[in-house]
Amino acid sequence: MPIPSDGHGLLAGKHGVIFGALDERSLAWQIAEACQREDATFVLSNAPVTRRFGSLEGLAEKTGSPIIYADATNDGELDALFDEVTSERGPVDFVVHSIGMGVNVRKDRPYEDLNHDWYLKTLDISAASLHRIVQAGLKQDALADGGSIVALSYIGAQRIFSKYSEMGDAKALLESIVRAFGYRLGKRGIRINSVSQSPTRTSAGSGITGFDAMFDFAEMLAPLGNADAASCADFVVTLLSDYTRMVTMQNLYHDGGFSTMGVSDHLVETLFGALGGDKGKDV
Repeated sequence: MPIPSDGHGLLAGKHGVIFGALDERSLAWQIAEACQREDATFVLSNAPVTRRFGSLEGLAEKTGSPIIYADATNDGELDALFDEVTSERGPVDFVVHSIGMGVNVRKDRPYEDLNHDWYLKTLDISAASLHRIVQAGLKQDALADGGSIVALSYIGAQRIFSKYSEMGDAKALLESIVRAFGYRLGKRGIRINSVSQSPTRTSAGSGITGFDAMFDFAEMLAPLGNADAASCADFVVTLLSDYTRMVTMQNLYHDGGFSTMGVSDHLVETLFGALGGDKGKDV
């Protein structure tokens, strides 16, 4: 059953910050639209450099949300962001972290020959930025008791997808930060979780060599198929709502069942067809 266009009011009265929306294909963009549908208000943020190639102003106009540009790897800019947010609305009820970039991946450097300066930049942008954001929020007393933080991840943190390369390390670090902060934030009733999303045709995903093969493989294996960005946004909304008030420190798979599968008939048939075999024979 489709969700009503006017939503269910799951986030009524809640205010937050959504990091990482770039264009309509971004997970953060879809999450922002779903949060608005559920009656939340929020600030949008991305790195200042994205002004040159993103379209965040369009999302801001559509949702009636202010933009505060800030580099999530710069502590001073994050402090200023939370200072501005709290001066206007007080502490925030939720934070969404949808930030990632694999520098070596984009430059097609293989994992066994990484440029380590680029590698550290990848870890800073894609994972340590979550620590920086939460740390800044705590320092500025900008996180409301009972709030929720959600970060976007991928199963490449647990399994090796060769072309995902250094991003697997970054997502593993991201999920570790979620767990480490979960214990500390729980003392104030603040939840923090990560969502391990299916391969999704976003601007970030398109920068990964072999993405189409990863997407097609997951589509053949997952019983429900790949979860799209709009479905991911709906799932994230539930994690930001009070209905999941006792869920924290989890990496939650939103992938159509891919993470639990071993092999599917569709995949077997496709492999036999590609190899010229007889799918009727025992294997």
